[in-house]
Amino acid sequence: MAASSAKRRHKVRRRADMSLLGGIRPPIAVLSALLLSLAGITALGFGRAGEESVPKAVMTSQQHFAEDGAVAMRASIDESAADLARTAGLFNAGDPAQPDAVVDKIGSVYQKWVGTAVVEISSGKMLAARGENVPVAAIDTAKLSEKDGLSPRMVRLANGETRLLSLQLLSWKGQPQQLLIASSSLRFPGISLGKFRSIAVIDSTGRILSSDGIPESEQVVTEYQRTGIERSKKQLSAFAEVAAKRAKEHPLKANDPGEGGYLGVSGSLRGDTSQGDRAIAGYAALTGPEPGKGTVATSLGLTVVAMVDVAEDPTRVTDPLFGLLAAGALLLIGALAVGVLLGTVQRPLLRLFLESRRLTRDDLTRPVSVPRFGEAARIGQALERLRRQLLGERTDAEGAGGPKSGRRGRIGARALLAVSGILLLVWSAPMLLLLNRADATAVVPEQITNDQRERTDTLSDRVRRSLNEGHADLVSVAGLLGERTSPEDMTKVLDRTRSDHSRYRSLYVRTGDGKIVAQSGESPRLPEDKKSENKDGHPFADPITVLNDSGTEPVIASYAELPGRDGSTVIGEFRIDFINSLLKRPGLGEIRVVDAERRVLGGNTGYLAFEKLPSARLTELAAGTSQKTGISARAGGIVYRDGGGVQVAGAAPFVGGGAAKSLNWMVVSWQPAAGLAIPEYSLQNRTVLAGLLGITAAAACLGWLHIIVVRPLREVAKQAEALADGDRRTVLYPRHHDEVGAISRSLELLRQQVLEQRKRDGAGATAPAAVRAPAGRN
Repeated sequence: MAASSAKRRHKVRRRADMSLLGGIRPPIAVLSALLLSLAGITALGFGRAGEESVPKAVMTSQQHFAEDGAVAMRASIDESAADLARTAGLFNAGDPAQPDAVVDKIGSVYQKWVGTAVVEISSGKMLAARGENVPVAAIDTAKLSEKDGLSPRMVRLANGETRLLSLQLLSWKGQPQQLLIASSSLRFPGISLGKFRSIAVIDSTGRILSSDGIPESEQVVTEYQRTGIERSKKQLSAFAEVAAKRAKEHPLKANDPGEGGYLGVSGSLRGDTSQGDRAIAGYAALTGPEPGKGTVATSLGLTVVAMVDVAEDPTRVTDPLFGLLAAGALLLIGALAVGVLLGTVQRPLLRLFLESRRLTRDDLTRPVSVPRFGEAARIGQALERLRRQLLGERTDAEGAGGPKSGRRGRIGARALLAVSGILLLVWSAPMLLLLNRADATAVVPEQITNDQRERTDTLSDRVRRSLNEGHADLVSVAGLLGERTSPEDMTKVLDRTRSDHSRYRSLYVRTGDGKIVAQSGESPRLPEDKKSENKDGHPFADPITVLNDSGTEPVIASYAELPGRDGSTVIGEFRIDFINSLLKRPGLGEIRVVDAERRVLGGNTGYLAFEKLPSARLTELAAGTSQKTGISARAGGIVYRDGGGVQVAGAAPFVGGGAAKSLNWMVVSWQPAAGLAIPEYSLQNRTVLAGLLGITAAAACLGWLHIIVVRPLREVAKQAEALADGDRRTVLYPRHHDEVGAISRSLELLRQQVLEQRKRDGAGATAPAAVRAPAGRN
């Protein structure tokens, strides 16, 4: 039996000699490494928060500005191509029309083309033309039947300007086939440039096809201004070359992580400095509205470049001394916290581990070194009582070392962990909640406010133009529905129009007495059998209007009168989702379309129809912006500072002609400055991040220590006290192969030794335990 007991002890000892896979050392070592790393990051990272003379937010804003220009250019080109194709299709579906009537009709409905022409394909004879001369000689009519023969093409004129030619066929039975040509300039529709900004569209080689914002030399009077113009032209050309190269990259490789929102290649560039102003630019390649879906515009290989001069700020926003002080404080507090863990948790536990192993080797002469605190003190007291029992001083449950329950440390290991956590929290909490708060000191660059205003103005014009385009489509359709057009043919025309344009939820033809004779799409919202509301026989007063003033969504409708049909009109109801899709632009925050009474009609995020703007300040901004300054109202931008933080806002009313002018709508946008890459907020974000990392490191490592060490240690303390109090039946099993597990294994060996001693004493053993020599001694 003694041999088997020795064999068991040898097996347990061999397991105790195994390399520790966990234990108390790794959590404390990892915590020390994390705190050292965080101190280094703090010392090195804080000084860089304000090093850039041009904030990243300004650079990103120029990128978004170029993206807006690319979206507007792509939409304009695609819309023009679709309008020309649809108009040609409507003409081809009807009776043969005279060439002059075709170009006159196009010119009266659409004002987007600078020149139109109709050419007989077989002979090349010009049949009709309007506007500027169309470069017909650049079109090889013999290749029109080839693949992509009718694709749009760019032609460079003798004066250096570039024209985009769109082509469509006019075919009637029994007549020679004709070619309809529409010429347009590559100008940006409705892009608000503001002051000191220029914009250009370039081809795949970097050649500037058209530009705006830089005056010609003859338009200025001083030599200084001419020098500035030449510098701007050279800088724009340099930006164009770089942008053309980068536009050939893959979008996922070209865009920085987190710069999402645009499907194509886009970015920002830094230029030269002149008299304290830095030239910066944004670029964006034309891309389709959906991933992987090309359009007419994207096939041209065009890229938009927007350039602006920004005043540099050579001063630093942050002092690197803050980072050094914060890092030093972390090292001091971290050393204190780690010292608490080493001195009050790790060192006593390792001492107990060695003491317990000494007792299992029958080295009972020296008293057990009992720690002062917590569970380690309780286990040490239990080991001392077991040592005395093995020496035979007392064999009953009452040990000579004190009362039955032993003297317990008042401060447990959990309290010591809490002390270390509080020490680390002393550094992390101010970093997270108090230090470097930016709301009171943030300086929002003027360029950010200007860009918010100009981009909102551009978006307002885009919505207005889209509504005007919708009304123009209805006018075009109405002109082709003659007196003899049957309801079945009307329905076909309406179906074709609705399939070509996603803006309509419903299209229908309504007679003067309110009856609907043809319909495509969803059910009309305008009540049937309702007579015309004005004296002219029209269904509503203005060409475009909102039919309701309450409900879950506004009903926006437009009409065009059918000639010669006694007050009949074609009415189109717009999808509100179409208008909302126009507002989804990154970098502008929340966007709302509001009517003249400041009620919300559409937005890029969640909203309630016909609700008010979310704050009185935004309402005041909208009201002030709607006031005319000169001949029309102008867009406005402002920075708000209140209890909710710093906010950048912009508002832009509908300015310009067309059917949508009478709506008196406007677009309002706002976003918190905290979301912008402004130096003060970058510093605040880094400070908060440092605090979060400190709390995370403390929680992870101290939690690890509590789960792996403290909880098993508390259980072992209870078992050790029970064993010393006389519980000889409970077998002690280690939870982990670490220091606590080794102590538990040693206690199990001591339990077996106590049982063996009791058996020997019961059998009348002659060798008293008090004079037993330790193993290996004489």
